[in-house]
Amino acid sequence: MAILFPMEIPERVRPFWERFQASIAYDARPLFYEAFHFDDNERTANALVELVLSGRKRATAGLVWTNECTGKPLPTTGALSVVTDWSGAPQCVIRTTQVDIVPFAAVREGSAAREGEGDRSLRWWKEAHWRFFSRECARLGREPALDMPVVCEQFEVVYPMPDQRLG
Repeated sequence: MAILFPMEIPERVRPFWERFQASIAYDARPLFYEAFHFDDNERTANALVELVLSGRKRATAGLVWTNECTGKPLPTTGALSVVTDWSGAPQCVIRTTQVDIVPFAAVREGSAAREGEGDRSLRWWKEAHWRFFSRECARLGREPALDMPVVCEQFEVVYPMPDQRLG
């Protein structure tokens, strides 16, 4: 396997990552992308990780502009990430299965449904993500726009916390 990212596994998630590593038959360290929580607030971050663990949420979206601003590479197929709750406690390892970059206005119903949020409709997705991306744009010093580039990432859970059950 090729090295995808020069990312270090954060100390806080290292014991969890090592349990995951012990459960598989290959060295997954070169595939580590990030440890992260969803969204920018505790309530939603914790609710979204629950959707992942239940099997309802199998996709996420972010702004390309955020990656450009931070210098973080975009995710690629095969990348492994640790999803945490708001406090940083690891909940599962996910593998990226597909990455598409599309303008905000071009996100489709299937992407919204795979994200598993709200009523899973495109209308709900666009309203909620417009609000989230507007806050992110304000942090980046950008103006939200219908053509802002969105990273639509699909994933699968490959290792939940041992006491978590997938739906």
